[in-house]
Amino acid sequence: MKKLGIGVIGTGSISESHLNAYAANKNATIVAVCDLNRERADKAAEKYGASSVYTNYHDLLANPEVEAVSVCTWNHTHAEIAIAAVKAGKHVLVEKPLSMTVEEAEAVRDAVRSSDRILQVGFVRRYDANAQLAKRFTEQGEFGELYYAKASLIRRLGNPGGWFADKDRSGGGPLIDIGVHVIDLSWYLMGRPKVKSVSGNVYNKLGNRSNVKGLSFYQAADYDASRNTVEDLANALIRFENGASLLVEVSYALHAKSDESAVRLYGTKGGFEIDPELTIVSERHDTILNVTPQVDSLKFNFQQAFQSEIDSFIASATSGTEPLSPVEDGLTMMRILRAIYESAELGKEIEL
Repeated sequence: MKKLGIGVIGTGSISESHLNAYAANKNATIVAVCDLNRERADKAAEKYGASSVYTNYHDLLANPEVEAVSVCTWNHTHAEIAIAAVKAGKHVLVEKPLSMTVEEAEAVRDAVRSSDRILQVGFVRRYDANAQLAKRFTEQGEFGELYYAKASLIRRLGNPGGWFADKDRSGGGPLIDIGVHVIDLSWYLMGRPKVKSVSGNVYNKLGNRSNVKGLSFYQAADYDASRNTVEDLANALIRFENGASLLVEVSYALHAKSDESAVRLYGTKGGFEIDPELTIVSERHDTILNVTPQVDSLKFNFQQAFQSEIDSFIASATSGTEPLSPVEDGLTMMRILRAIYESAELGKEIEL
């Protein structure tokens, strides 16, 4: 089988996960990398054996050896680059979020629909082995009707700063950065029900808490403690047309005892937790059971999930099959995220 030629646009921190996974896929070969920072691009090319290095993504897209690309750039460029890549005849894996606005997401969808290329959105949590196990159990009716979900991703001290904290480039703070993962995972496991309405709150109370001493946290390469234009906390209630609901809370900064990650779903016959670790709750013979699946890891395995995501992308690109996280789902996530921000701004529930 001919190897698929890969180009990676943007060689910041997340790109390393893409590049490592491509390097481990026997059906892919890393052909080119691109970054505005030439020195950083050169280092990535040397490490992963890319023969071509660019500082302009249009030049990379013009390379006929590049058949598929990963878009790992700042959020505000995702839609623009994804559309250009599809129009250039490339298959596309674009990091979340798909875009900055709903209108941009719709434009990406239209470009994909008018082409014969596939676009996969980087919802890596879907590709985790435990998420897929829960999905199989759900589809077999193990939990009955899933009607309620709770998703929390709390960082008490976790604003990365840099472009993450610049709303013009990121589109927002923890909601659009990390919240999108748990919202999408919950929605996906619930069967992707149609959204009816969204009611949200956004808070800018604590800033980036750069004054805190004694605790370390991840900082972006362009971290600047004096610059922060994104929220530090968001919460929302998402209602679906089938009557189900999802309660979500995410933060970069909060006076919490500890960081917390929790994704829990409840049904008429049982329930389950994905975070902090996989647990199934069932009822047998008038007795409630907490079931621990016998798997390699009960916790989210980032490296394994990323490898699965890249492997799935390569398989979809070479076979023409729809990816597990298609462009339409990226559009739905943007509608939810923007509705939460709009609801918070207007102080009312938003109907979708």
